[in-house]
Amino acid sequence: MTDGLEVPVGSSPSRAFLVLSHTGRPESRRAALEAVRYLLQAGAVPVLLPSEHADLSADGPEISHAAVLDRDCDLSEIELALVLGGDGTILRSAEIVRGAELPLLGVNLGHVGFLAEAEREELREVVRRVMARDYLVEERMAIDAVVYASGGAELHRTWALNEATVEKSTAGKMVEVVIEVGGRPLSTFGCDGVVMATPTGSTAYAFSAGGPVVWPNIDAMLLVPLSAHALFARPLVVAPDTVLAVEVLESSPSSGILWCDGRRSIDLPPGARVEVRRSQTSVRLARLSKAAFTDRLVHKFNLPVSGWRGARS
Repeated sequence: MTDGLEVPVGSSPSRAFLVLSHTGRPESRRAALEAVRYLLQAGAVPVLLPSEHADLSADGPEISHAAVLDRDCDLSEIELALVLGGDGTILRSAEIVRGAELPLLGVNLGHVGFLAEAEREELREVVRRVMARDYLVEERMAIDAVVYASGGAELHRTWALNEATVEKSTAGKMVEVVIEVGGRPLSTFGCDGVVMATPTGSTAYAFSAGGPVVWPNIDAMLLVPLSAHALFARPLVVAPDTVLAVEVLESSPSSGILWCDGRRSIDLPPGARVEVRRSQTSVRLARLSKAAFTDRLVHKFNLPVSGWRGARS
């Protein structure tokens, strides 16, 4: 029962958990309401973003017992974030908690949900495991991206968990770029774009573009050209301390645009330069099992493994 439970406004809540969802979708709203209910029944304090608290306020009496982030507590007082949705919701959540060292535990409400750790029907068990502190935390590499004008002035600074992508901004025209690895120019070509990704992002846009899958325990960065008109335009895997750069040529038929995780963008004028390097701030993902990454690939992509016999003793 949740009736009579009071959230201590203005004081530090005990065992608080942030619940993040896509309140514009009915299934996500239902899952958020259930998560709040399960946390309250377990004696924890669910915390919602102000906008999501307002969106869900009419969905059930449980919401009135949830704390509101920044009004009742801040990120430093929260133990873990439950993210209800697909990979897009997890990427959005990574933005919200960036710099707070707060682990994210994804419950998949989408299709593949590669970053998610559990499925919708497991939500009650997820809350039980979280309350028992029965989970592991992985540190995932992120990247920083800095945009410079042709004259060298800094225009913008941002980051990504999956990838930073320089793309053409005009349909039907290529963007002409020169790519640089470790301070040295490598090749110039026209293309639809260039993806610079982390191991986590190797199963996202870079994967769709034909890049390799990189196991998350490997420190590396990827560069994957998109539909490049060049003889040498293969995906590259480089050391994690390498600086990758893409420059949009002044003579390019199309200007460019930088997208980070498909969520944040900035226009790239002719002559713009984008530098990408490993970020000092990682993203923390909570895991409920020690299952091999290979098993995750098989499960998420429904890969056929019939006929496998395993190693012989």
